[in-house]
Amino acid sequence: MAPITTQRINLWSSPRNISTALLYAFAQRADTTVVDEPLYAHYLARQPTEANHPGRDEVLATQEPDGKRVIHSMLHHDYGSPTVVFKQMTHHLIDLPRDFLDGMTNVLLIRDPREILASFGKVVTRVTDQDIGLPQQLALFNYLRSRPTSQRGVPTVVDAKRLLLDPATVLARLCERLGLPYTPHMLSWPPGPKPYDGSWASHWYAGVHSSTGFRPYREKQIELSPTLSKIAEACTPAYHYLLHHAL
Repeated sequence: MAPITTQRINLWSSPRNISTALLYAFAQRADTTVVDEPLYAHYLARQPTEANHPGRDEVLATQEPDGKRVIHSMLHHDYGSPTVVFKQMTHHLIDLPRDFLDGMTNVLLIRDPREILASFGKVVTRVTDQDIGLPQQLALFNYLRSRPTSQRGVPTVVDAKRLLLDPATVLARLCERLGLPYTPHMLSWPPGPKPYDGSWASHWYAGVHSSTGFRPYREKQIELSPTLSKIAEACTPAYHYLLHHAL
């Protein structure tokens, strides 16, 4: 019997983006299953930086730490729906061959590094540019564009600010790029924890758990420490380059 799942989508994000909200949006689709950060334990077992991740021990105890096994599951498991969406942190993609991406659809979710760091720096200490994933997003974007064997073409880039300013339009364009029919059901979800949340949800998801949809974008006054300001400055060119390609 042929598997039901035929489309496998990676949503490659930076931390403290609206990736969980976007995952919740896809979860409202009747044709889609969602999976929250399947490579997190793989990353924590090999983490190259000193950033302190809340709930680290629980993630390692409850999630498969062998990234190659995770990839095999992502590529071959039947999720019981035509489409599966994997929410991924781009910096989790370490010490792994990347050719598995050729048979999957890849989306990059980007955000202004100053906005990322203003939020991320409140929870995680000893942050570097590698912890927020923007250098890795640029490298991944260029890698995917260079792959002549890719079955899915140029990766789609979604900017968090543009999505929050006009969720319906950006989601409709994203769905068109993914070959999925857009549904307004993606604009709202029930409040509270979800059964597909990762074990780390209690440390990171308080805001999205209190939401019932994409909150309107609001410009904020951001003040960063000198260290975080240097990181933001270093990541800004990569962000602007990717923003040029965003929906």
